[in-house]
Amino acid sequence: MLATMLTPLARTPARRSAHASAAAAAAAVRGVATWAGVQMGPPDAILGITEAFKRDADARKMNVGVGAYRDDGGKPFVLSSVRKAEAAILARRHDKEYLPITGLPAFTKAAGELAYGDASPALGRLAVTQSISGTGALRIGGAFLQRFYTSQQQQPTVYLPDPTWGNHGAVFRDSGLAVAKYRYFDAATNGLNLAAMLEDLRAIPRGSIVLLHACAHNPTGVDPTAAQWAEIRTVMAERGHLAFFDMAYQGFASGDADRDAAALRSFVAGGDIPVVLSQSFAKNMGLYAERVGTFSVVAGDAAERDRLLSQIKILVRPLYSNPPVYGARIAAEVLNSPELRAEWLGEVSMMAGRIIDMRRALRARLEALGSKLSWSHITDQIGMFCYTGLKPEQVDRIARDFHVYMTRDGRISIAGISSSNVNYLADSIHAVTKD
Repeated sequence: MLATMLTPLARTPARRSAHASAAAAAAAVRGVATWAGVQMGPPDAILGITEAFKRDADARKMNVGVGAYRDDGGKPFVLSSVRKAEAAILARRHDKEYLPITGLPAFTKAAGELAYGDASPALGRLAVTQSISGTGALRIGGAFLQRFYTSQQQQPTVYLPDPTWGNHGAVFRDSGLAVAKYRYFDAATNGLNLAAMLEDLRAIPRGSIVLLHACAHNPTGVDPTAAQWAEIRTVMAERGHLAFFDMAYQGFASGDADRDAAALRSFVAGGDIPVVLSQSFAKNMGLYAERVGTFSVVAGDAAERDRLLSQIKILVRPLYSNPPVYGARIAAEVLNSPELRAEWLGEVSMMAGRIIDMRRALRARLEALGSKLSWSHITDQIGMFCYTGLKPEQVDRIARDFHVYMTRDGRISIAGISSSNVNYLADSIHAVTKD
């Protein structure tokens, strides 16, 4: 009834625009600032899923849309190594003075060693700054490339895999970069379309910026093999492209931090491809809300490193002046203590192992149900996320009929699955795909 009563009063877009313009003009005459022209923005897709999940009163409900690790009881997990690092930090009673613009040196040095390798010759010429997690690192990188990357004559363009993390495009566009895509995912196989990817990398303008997921590709969970990475590296070098690695899951993908950094390190070792890196500790240390990350550029030598750092400081200063200290102290404590580092690596391996186990269990249940579809991609993919192959209408039905919430592209967070609900999830997927 209320909707019916309001209908005659609803304005068409043209009338709304005219009304907003008239209101703005009237306010301008009065000398009063007005926000009448600001329209309601669309809701965030992931947060919308969470809100729908919270409203659902069904006891069977599942949220497999949010990319945060949960233990087998479905609870947020704080690593023991992190708890111990926090205790050590509190015992020292640090002051609360500002950090340098580029952050806590004990953290950035250790983070660089973790990413590039303890013995990497790149460490001596690495321009690295602490960032507000991985998103902040991407934003610094976008601003840096927009200002200084001169390989392309026109506005620099960053090429993103199709699909990619939903925030990549917004971050780079807001940095002043143009954004385009290259083919990556093969919907027919739920795997990598390497031929199309290489074709696109050869076709885009020479010297382009190419965003690469170092491991555990988000959202598909599809990573190139070592041999495929070698082919990608060869084409990147031939075309003079810049590699912008986004590494949000080091150690969290395979359980081996060195293995997960292998692609990045192979590009750096070749010495013929410019490399920049966004690095995050949200997932692999569980420091989601602490916002801990780095942005780094592999310079040609120490003198170039110093020039790059001077300009990175100039970029960071008006953005947020300098980064927060607490999360960086935690990460530094874990990385620089041999005992805590060993414990952390074991915990990361355990988290990765639980995710791998859930993949196997989900696939096994679907196959046991007699599904006529192939579900091998569930175990072929890696990391926190899985592209199930579900269609949007199937996603809608699984939410409506089974109270299981995921993004409409069929991506699920494997971390949201537990031994107590994996069969229910498989049964729900089977129900919407068996026809």
